[in-house]
Amino acid sequence: MNESRRDVLKFSLSTASGAVAAATSAFASPAAPNAAAAFVNVRDYGATGDGKTVDSPAINRAISAIRDAGGGTLVFPSGIYLCFTIRLCDRLHLYLSAGCVIVGADSPKPGDTTGYNGGSYDAAGPPQAWEAYQDYGHNHWPNSLIYGEGLADVSITGPGLIHGRGLSCGNGARAGTAPDPLRGPGVLFRAEQPGVGNKAIALKLCRNVTLQDFAILKGGHFALLATGVDNLTIDNLVVDTDRDGFDIDCCRNVRVSNCTVNSPWDDAICPKSSFALGYARSTDNVTIANCFVTGTYELGTVLAGTWKKFAPDVHVSRQGRIKCGTESNGGFRNIAISNCVCEGSKGISLETSDGAFLEDIAISNIALRDTVDGPLFLRLNRRNRGPKEQARPGTLRRVAISNLVSYNSASSTASVFSGIPDNRIEDVMLSNCYFGHRGLPDRAGEGFGETTKPMPDWRTLHVPELETGYPELQFFGPTPCHGFFIRHLRNLQMSHVEIAPSNLDPRPAFWLEDVSRADFFAVTAPPQPNFALRQVTDLRIAWSRAVKDTALANAANETL
Repeated sequence: MNESRRDVLKFSLSTASGAVAAATSAFASPAAPNAAAAFVNVRDYGATGDGKTVDSPAINRAISAIRDAGGGTLVFPSGIYLCFTIRLCDRLHLYLSAGCVIVGADSPKPGDTTGYNGGSYDAAGPPQAWEAYQDYGHNHWPNSLIYGEGLADVSITGPGLIHGRGLSCGNGARAGTAPDPLRGPGVLFRAEQPGVGNKAIALKLCRNVTLQDFAILKGGHFALLATGVDNLTIDNLVVDTDRDGFDIDCCRNVRVSNCTVNSPWDDAICPKSSFALGYARSTDNVTIANCFVTGTYELGTVLAGTWKKFAPDVHVSRQGRIKCGTESNGGFRNIAISNCVCEGSKGISLETSDGAFLEDIAISNIALRDTVDGPLFLRLNRRNRGPKEQARPGTLRRVAISNLVSYNSASSTASVFSGIPDNRIEDVMLSNCYFGHRGLPDRAGEGFGETTKPMPDWRTLHVPELETGYPELQFFGPTPCHGFFIRHLRNLQMSHVEIAPSNLDPRPAFWLEDVSRADFFAVTAPPQPNFALRQVTDLRIAWSRAVKDTALANAANETL
């Protein structure tokens, strides 16, 4: 074995407490920078790590040297590296040592192009013809703290921290309002303004990417925006942020595992399939496993290990969920979500609104606690935000949900499975699931901040269709049932499912409207009328405590 290979093997087998420190020390301060070596120390190229000097020019020089040498590892020793955009290259490994913090420098103020630290983030890039088909941030990648496009074999690992202190999260910027005091500085920087950064890590059209073991604090609008990235591994990251955690857009062969994401103001883990590349590309073969997502802890306290929850009177949307959508031009295939915990979040959502397919989804072994609205949301509608010539009906079908337990969810809105009149959801199966919620609330806005509006009589409730609207569960408002509101669906199976309100709830557990072929077996709910049926065909209920055995060919307007 030659010396170079021996050094690589020695480093890869080292531990953070011992051999990593020794290896990093061995590479420190050589007589001259040597990018051809297996490892390069950022300080060899002038990075100070003092938290005051802008180190991104030195870091980018080191990366350029590694690129010219054909690849290598760039080591960040302990220190605070104040940075604007860091530009990745092929065959690059960034190693963030223990005690290393990459800090996003403050973005420029409105009207200022130089920034607080005498620099700025890379330009977002020119507007594209398809800009209006998704949010601004999805169309631009270079205006980020760490950025790569068209790359192969890239990794960022190690126990260090990426702190997007100066990144824009978009809050209050468009309206010109005061910053949200809960999020700290930086929130007034407009993402659209030249020189502003709004993503911690942005990757476009890359392949063979690994992100492992580090943490992200305050990641801007996206802690990670990965668009058109194939063979992506995200493992053992801790993200404590003020907007989205991971946006996995138009990506294929993705593994997200062992991650913790606290994102009270937006989604935690979010596969998407937007039109941001200028064409429709599906998101396929994604597994999300062994993750904890939440929207209930104050920013920074998860990373600090203090786990401080927001006070009950603090208005935070508490999103923090796992969601497929809303951007849905290209489609989703083969998504598996397993062994995950969702606390104080909006649960799990599957949404397709822009003409895409959403097919072959398996959700299993999930624990949800204190969900702020319905635990599950399946939505198929026709917003069709995309090129008119590509407008088409979408599909949401073949969804299997098993071994799920939900405790203490809000109850004004049930779990909702809703297609639209001319486009039904198809082939949904639930088995071995428990749904415990609080019972009929006194206020209609329970779970999303509206605490002054009285809860109307549930018998008068009408749930809107919202055929062309944004797919969001809370927009449906209170539902006339407390377990599942199911509308425009074909082929439903529920087996060994229990609905368990902790307080009296006079609403039926299930509302079925425009549903064909629905089978319920061993379903439990409090003893009362539990099935409201509107235009239901081919219904079978057996061996259930919720209602006696029933078989109906047609039910236009019945209650069981």
